[in-house]
Amino acid sequence: MTAELHDIANARLRTTGQRYTTRRRALVEVLDQADGPLTIPQILELDRSLAQSSAYRNLAVLEQADVVHRIVTNDDFARYELAEDLTEHHHHLICRTCGSVADFTLDPSVEGDLDRVLADVADAQSFRADHHRLDLVGTCADCR
Repeated sequence: MTAELHDIANARLRTTGQRYTTRRRALVEVLDQADGPLTIPQILELDRSLAQSSAYRNLAVLEQADVVHRIVTNDDFARYELAEDLTEHHHHLICRTCGSVADFTLDPSVEGDLDRVLADVADAQSFRADHHRLDLVGTCADCR
């Protein structure tokens, strides 16, 4: 956990009129230490000082401030991770059966090719893309 991450989170929250509270800081720390996106029950298990009701509220505020990204799957729980610009560019494998989400990265040359192709698609539609996300949806090894 870097002080810079907390400074960025604090600045982003201030632009939305919110404060960087102890609870929000704890959520950012849990997500920063995670190996992948987490459900709220997983977050609460990793930091037992957090209450479920405040975790939901604070994650919504952090999402609105672009500190946290929410990944919706087809199971009962959304997953949360730090916004990509606070970590590294990556993509997701999403299991349509159990809802698990795993991160993966592409070789830089493949990522460059993908960026060019997606820029062409956006240009053809007069669309201005800020970034891209690639989610592969299927069945994980545990559910097969």
